[in-house]
Amino acid sequence: MKVSLSWLREYVDLPAVTAHEIAEKLTAAGLKLESVISYGHDIKNVVVGEVLSIETLEGFKKPIRHCQVEVGEAAPREIVCGATNFEAGDRVPVALPGAVLPGGFEIASRKTYGRLSDGMICSEAELGVAESSPGILVLPGDTPIGADVVELLGLRDDVIELEITPDIGYALSIRGVAREAAAAFDSAFIDPADVSPPVASDSAYPASIADPSACDRFVLREIHGFDPSASSPLWMRARLTRAGMRPVSLAVDVTNYVMLELGQPLHAFDAARLTGEIVVRRAEPGETLETLDHVVRKLHPDDILITDGSGVISMAGTMGGLHTEISDASTDIVIEAAHFSASGIARMSRRHNLVSEASKRFERGVDRELPLYASWRAAQLLAELGGGTIQPGVTHAEVEVEPVRVAIPSGYPGRVAGTVYDRETVIRRLEQVGCAVESSATETGTAADGIAAKLAVTGDDMLVVTPPSWRPDLTDPNDLAEEVIRLEGYENLPSILPAAPAGAGLTESQRLRRRVGRSLAAAGYVEILSYPFSGERDFDNLQLPAADARRLAVRLANPLSEDEPLMRTTLLPGLLKTLVRNVGRGFGDVALFETGLVYRPSPDAPAVAPVLGVDRRPSPEELASIESALPAQPLRVGVVLAGEFEPSGWWGKGRGADWADAVEAARMVAAEAGVTLDVRADRHEPWHPGRCAALYAGDVLVGHAGELHPRVVEAYGLPPRTCAMELELTRLEQSPVGRPQAPAISGYPVASQDVALIVDAAIPVAPVEAALREGAGELLESIRLFDVYAGAQVGEGRKSLAYSLRFRAADRTLTVEETTAARDAAVALAAERTGARLRGV
Repeated sequence: MKVSLSWLREYVDLPAVTAHEIAEKLTAAGLKLESVISYGHDIKNVVVGEVLSIETLEGFKKPIRHCQVEVGEAAPREIVCGATNFEAGDRVPVALPGAVLPGGFEIASRKTYGRLSDGMICSEAELGVAESSPGILVLPGDTPIGADVVELLGLRDDVIELEITPDIGYALSIRGVAREAAAAFDSAFIDPADVSPPVASDSAYPASIADPSACDRFVLREIHGFDPSASSPLWMRARLTRAGMRPVSLAVDVTNYVMLELGQPLHAFDAARLTGEIVVRRAEPGETLETLDHVVRKLHPDDILITDGSGVISMAGTMGGLHTEISDASTDIVIEAAHFSASGIARMSRRHNLVSEASKRFERGVDRELPLYASWRAAQLLAELGGGTIQPGVTHAEVEVEPVRVAIPSGYPGRVAGTVYDRETVIRRLEQVGCAVESSATETGTAADGIAAKLAVTGDDMLVVTPPSWRPDLTDPNDLAEEVIRLEGYENLPSILPAAPAGAGLTESQRLRRRVGRSLAAAGYVEILSYPFSGERDFDNLQLPAADARRLAVRLANPLSEDEPLMRTTLLPGLLKTLVRNVGRGFGDVALFETGLVYRPSPDAPAVAPVLGVDRRPSPEELASIESALPAQPLRVGVVLAGEFEPSGWWGKGRGADWADAVEAARMVAAEAGVTLDVRADRHEPWHPGRCAALYAGDVLVGHAGELHPRVVEAYGLPPRTCAMELELTRLEQSPVGRPQAPAISGYPVASQDVALIVDAAIPVAPVEAALREGAGELLESIRLFDVYAGAQVGEGRKSLAYSLRFRAADRTLTVEETTAARDAAVALAAERTGARLRGV
């Protein structure tokens, strides 16, 4: 909304402050400032002149006229001009030598077309009044010669541009902004809608409302004998232009001017083109309308229409029809002002992708009491400026609407703000926005009273507030509290930290998630956050079988992309796509991780969750039906690796990421949950069948890790030998870990024993290590595999596993006999379970 300060000052007695100071006050009141634009402040030395004579110069491709212009000086000025819309005796604006026009354009005497041009005769566009103009601005004949044009025409002005949020539609008018400015400066407000239409018992053009849900007030007035050639006055064109609207014709300009001034959209019909009674109704099947923009629109059954005997003549509150528009021959005009359904206009505007200045206001809420006054204001302007006669009578079709009444405890605004507002302050501020406030000693039985009773505390008296007609957004106690707080000043609110309730803090799940993130980041992984959406193509790229449970996904009703209409069932697609994007930008060594939810619906879940009303609490059966439709949402962590995990450098060759790094990432995550993973060989898509590990916490499968299948690598365009891990944190949280205990630290020395075992090449490392750990007993502090060898020295089909065993006791120094016995026991159990034997024996 662009607000001209000269227009604003007509309705509010503002002090001598700048446009920026006014903008700051309005911003503090909740109106967001976009910009402040100044007009005419740079214009100087432009005066009124009278054209004494005109000589047309011949021999040029376009009309050139040499004029003698009287400007109130000792002698007339000679000025060359190419415009032809003025004659001798006309009074025009003249920029004298040394003058400055908008944009810093300086005027000087110069010789052109063989004559001296000692100034310039100006058009509206050159004075900054309009974006374009067909010719010179011709002033009234009684305009004083030599008068300052800037002062005479009021060209100096400032325009404040405000962003109007959907809840304050009343501010899309000079009337609404003036009311806010009056409250901000505690100044007198003059309501531009305070006009007195004559009381009429007769009707104007016949009209009725067929659908009360679409319209509850419809007003028509008639003007006869209107001069269609009459033009809009300069002051009106200037205000429309500075408000961002293009002047069209007097009839259209008047309706737009009143809309900007009062906030009530109007529409003008050519009375000669109307047929029969006007009816406001919903669209019927198959109806169409050619609107003013020359587009034939197919109408929807929910569209709100204005019709007559010929059919549809306007899309209510949005755009008129071409058939009944005001033309150059229109002499009889019907002015329409109405109050339409805000939600109905909003849906119709979006349905047809048709946004107009009228629809912007109707969908935000228009003052229901305005149609009578706005239509009379428009009729007066049309009669005054266009020479028409206002016909007696007014058509007023109305549906009774019960006014909104809100009960609120007098102390509630202060409790919301965290300060104290006395009862008188609350009442004064509510009355300042136009509310009627009454004290209530008894319950009135409305829903608002029930809410207010719950908000009341001992000592609060109840206030019953009737919001004004121009504030349809005030519907509950919180709305009223906000009005009190903003008018008292947000800057006056105390800065108080809220008291933390007992027992607050991070949950165990949140702590685990943060520990996991820190440990992976410390190990060199970078966290990402991807969209939780996927598509069938991702399942195909992951080589998932047709019967895989991960292909059963929740489908979005309104997906952001048709390529990803499903909620993800695995974290891997998002991680792999991000890895590809990084590699494509030149980062070949990548280690990424993500923690997030996946969505796993049960096979027997309903396809669509039931949609319940909000008028009551759902029954247990309804809650159960909703729960059954919701998918399981476990928390998972996933990693992907490619390139070098340990970088190359002057110190030597690096090490490429492999399946073991993915398994180690899983072990780090599990360690943060206090769980030791059991790693077992497995075959599970999308991993390589020979390089895939299943991860178990006890007997519970919690995830997989390893190298991705070559077909998956090819499908996503990944680097060769890309590895990945996905682990379900929710299952780790459920593991019975107990409270973490600090380890006991022994002050006695460690004793190390190395063993090399030969086993079949097909035996995994994990069972060998488990047997050694169990056989070594409680003296074993740690075990580490430091070498794997396969070759002629151990025989074909065999491999050698070398382990370092560290022993320590908490209460003594171990003897060689004790450590040797523990080592032998460990080797014996490994031999029993896996067939291992000591190398060299």
